[in-house]
Amino acid sequence: MIEYLKDDQLIVLRSTLYPGVTQKIHDYLRSQGISTSVAFCPERIAEGHALREFRTLPQIVSGCDLKSIKRAKDLFSILANEIVELSPIEAELAKLFTNTWRYINFAISNQFYMIANSYGLDFYRIYEGMVKNYPRLQGFAKAGFAAGPCLFKDTMQLSAFSNNNFFMGHAAMLVNEGLPNYIVEHLRQKVGLREKIVGILGMAFKANNDDPRESLSYKLKKILELEAAKVVCSDVYISEPDFVKTEELIEQSDVIILATPHREYRSVDLKDKPVVDIWNFFGKGGNIL
Repeated sequence: MIEYLKDDQLIVLRSTLYPGVTQKIHDYLRSQGISTSVAFCPERIAEGHALREFRTLPQIVSGCDLKSIKRAKDLFSILANEIVELSPIEAELAKLFTNTWRYINFAISNQFYMIANSYGLDFYRIYEGMVKNYPRLQGFAKAGFAAGPCLFKDTMQLSAFSNNNFFMGHAAMLVNEGLPNYIVEHLRQKVGLREKIVGILGMAFKANNDDPRESLSYKLKKILELEAAKVVCSDVYISEPDFVKTEELIEQSDVIILATPHREYRSVDLKDKPVVDIWNFFGKGGNIL
């Protein structure tokens, strides 16, 4: 890109960066005689809520010199209602810390879910009892697939930055990535799968969007293809050649797994088919059958 850069421009880096990369880019440009301003202003929005959160959430701003910081502040002050200034490496770590905290939070809930379910207990009865009018647990996540293009990746980046001594991050990865295996193993023990058609309802990595990146639904599909007679998949937002309509999936399946709780599934007729609902989306408990 160097031939397109000019001294009066501002480069704003938004995606997750390995700590130190912002300064490295700045230093490299200076070594080439280029004085382009360099700022790291991490994107902090949740997918599906971008237009609202872009204007309502504080924006972290950092730059490699005072001019870069001022220009970045001037830019984002037009859009965000609050600016938080950090140094480049602080901002890079803030982005990694945020996504890693969320990933670990989901892992704790998923681990609790597996413990409760292994004893035949409904995690969500326990969950509701814990959080009801109890402010210290208001940030306690519910169980469910934790995936997507950011959380897992950023947790592993933080682990690499800490010389792979971030054992809590590795443990979170094993829990979250292991949840599909846990579901399949329990289904294999409870209903048998060799002669069963299993339907996976929802293939996006999170509810109410069409993003399949790093979705655990696809990992679940691969595992089931080794265990079940047939696997059918459906998603109201994603179209793939081998996907079927929601109604067709319900009709074909012996067992249905709600992998992604899209809002459209609230009104579907499941025809009394056995449903694995780790989200408790349908309000009937989260037990695996």
